[in-house]
Amino acid sequence: MVRSEALARCGLVLLSLWLCIQSVPISVDKTKEKPKEEELGPPESADTGLHYDRYLREVIEYLEKDPHFREKLKNANMDDIKQGKLSKELNFVQHNFRTKLDELKREEMNRLRMLIKAKHDIKEGNGQTVDHQALLKQFEHLNHKNPHTFEVDDLDRLIKSATNDLENFDKDRHDEFKQYEMMKEHERRQRLKNLNEEDRKKEEEHYEEMKKKHANHPKVNHPGSEDQLKEVWQEADGLDPEDFDPKTFFKMHDSNGDGFFDESELEALFTKELEKVYNPENEEDDMVEMEEERLRMREHVMNEVDTNKDRLVSLSEFIAATKKEEFYEKDEWETLDQNPLYTEEELREFEQQLANEKNDINKKSAELQKEREELERKQEELDAQKLGDEKHSPLTAGEHVPGNSQPRPPGHQQQDVPVPGHS
Repeated sequence: MVRSEALARCGLVLLSLWLCIQSVPISVDKTKEKPKEEELGPPESADTGLHYDRYLREVIEYLEKDPHFREKLKNANMDDIKQGKLSKELNFVQHNFRTKLDELKREEMNRLRMLIKAKHDIKEGNGQTVDHQALLKQFEHLNHKNPHTFEVDDLDRLIKSATNDLENFDKDRHDEFKQYEMMKEHERRQRLKNLNEEDRKKEEEHYEEMKKKHANHPKVNHPGSEDQLKEVWQEADGLDPEDFDPKTFFKMHDSNGDGFFDESELEALFTKELEKVYNPENEEDDMVEMEEERLRMREHVMNEVDTNKDRLVSLSEFIAATKKEEFYEKDEWETLDQNPLYTEEELREFEQQLANEKNDINKKSAELQKEREELERKQEELDAQKLGDEKHSPLTAGEHVPGNSQPRPPGHQQQDVPVPGHS
């Protein structure tokens, strides 16, 4: 649910500039307008979930404070924002805001440099191949060739990156969930291999029993259908389903009162349906699967109701949807357990990938062990050579005579040397 809320906010990032000012009258006398320095405080909006979240939010919030940009934004539509038409208005943003944007970009460049270096060091330290192209993608939301100033191209890249990341977010989540499910099945099968025949049979029987218990749940209404919304109206709102009114329902569940259902507000409507299938106290119910189910429900409703594809449902879109034939859908919603998430072939490919990764790790481990043994062998040779040099050194071979004299052979006796002038 946390990730869903972050995703919703990410969708609102591009829209917030446009939506939040519709009810705020703007009257600016540019001859008297003088931005106050104290307005340049840090942003306080919520996290979008993007790796460049803080940079994105700070840029947007500073742009909102510029009177000219805010006025242009008021008259812009989503197509203008996505196509980069609005980015050109950056040329008319006041100097102190441009200076602050330059500073934000330099801070972001420094952050990315440290991030990439850390990733590079970690991968090399683990013996992994460094994907330089993937690392460079960390810079796609800004023009890294100009690291000093924030220009029109930077704003254009930031908007396009946020839009693209948003569009791919759900797909990435589905892929991650599929990997999660295949790993679960792989680990289950591995456990079975390590059991004796009797225990394996018991485990299989228990597994089938849990699947049946999970599948035995009340009817799940189609998300966004009349039956589903009336159930919320009755059980969550405590109202008579016969008095259901779409407009009243919308206003009651538009929790922030902005005139739109964002993705988190939509997903909150599905809680009653999800509780029919998932209970955190039950062994057979997986809460990770519940969040995937919630995501599927939200996508289904968005596809049917969000006609302008801005990832928000307006009141007019909602009312129009309640007049469509699909709104009266009576068929039960097919839950995850009714739809296979992967084929046996996909599972085999996944397990082969795991085996290859394990082999690569073992191979690298063996190479590192071999390198260690070689280093130890060379160290022993150096130690032995050092010891041999010390044994054969002239300073340790025998008695020493001061000066440059050579050591005397054994048995040699010193002879008296006559001194001139003495008899």
